[in-house]
Amino acid sequence: MSTGTSLGTGAVVTVVVTRHRRELLADSLKMIATQTRPPEHLIVVDNGPDQPAEQVVTDCPIPTTYLCSQRNLGGAGGFALGMLHALAMGAEWVWLADDDGRPADETVLATLLDEAQKRGLAEVSPVVANMDTPDTLAFPLRRGLTWKRQTNELGTDFLPGIASLFNGALFRASALDVVGVPDYRLFWRGDEVEVHRRLVRSGLRFGTSLRATYLHPDGSDEFKPMLGGRFHAQDPGDAIKRYYTYRNRGYLLAQPGMRKIGALELARFGLYFLGIKRDPKAFLEWLQLLRLGRRERFFRK
Repeated sequence: MSTGTSLGTGAVVTVVVTRHRRELLADSLKMIATQTRPPEHLIVVDNGPDQPAEQVVTDCPIPTTYLCSQRNLGGAGGFALGMLHALAMGAEWVWLADDDGRPADETVLATLLDEAQKRGLAEVSPVVANMDTPDTLAFPLRRGLTWKRQTNELGTDFLPGIASLFNGALFRASALDVVGVPDYRLFWRGDEVEVHRRLVRSGLRFGTSLRATYLHPDGSDEFKPMLGGRFHAQDPGDAIKRYYTYRNRGYLLAQPGMRKIGALELARFGLYFLGIKRDPKAFLEWLQLLRLGRRERFFRK
């Protein structure tokens, strides 16, 4: 493996963050390596030194850098480390991927590059589809008061100002100069929303290409529909996910660009926990975790 590779003009560096999922990582790297326009370099940040994925990375035919962290940096820290390493290597484009997802076909990177260059985009994302049922979105997408769950509901070309980050997202290096890298304090969950917030406030052009698809395990189960699907509330199934989801959400809602939706959030989750789920204790937990985030109490669970 090389850590001192000299990259040429227009170089793409792929950054993948992994932990304890070697088989899934192998599937992801296989699709990355078979792109018709392959990346010049691959960086894998491994947050699981007790079950290292170094051999999986070594087997990848792309020039690679394997960064095994002795401390679990989470998704936020892992992507921050990998992205900064890519910039330090001289990348002009940084392509982000998680270990449990993969490009849907061999043309995804080429399509994203073409879209970014044609439209002058600072960032472009593929559609993130359910790995088991690719006609369905892996995560529901809100457009106004309407929530989209099927890929054919999005259109046929391009969605400006909307992007599911880190799942196949392609950034110009110059965009990261403006937007920065994920906030390590968030650790896990919400870090991609925070970067999306920065993208919106930066004024840079970005969006989703509907000509490219990235496959990801279904993540829609956490989003519970209300009022005929006009509203949703995110309700993770275990305590650890709830802790990081709601605590980080509290921090995000206190940031410029997101403060106006705080009142709507209170009404929405109040309706869900008290009116639909009828669980005052869960509503109190939600409020307490939001307060932790607002006060920037980023202690790990």
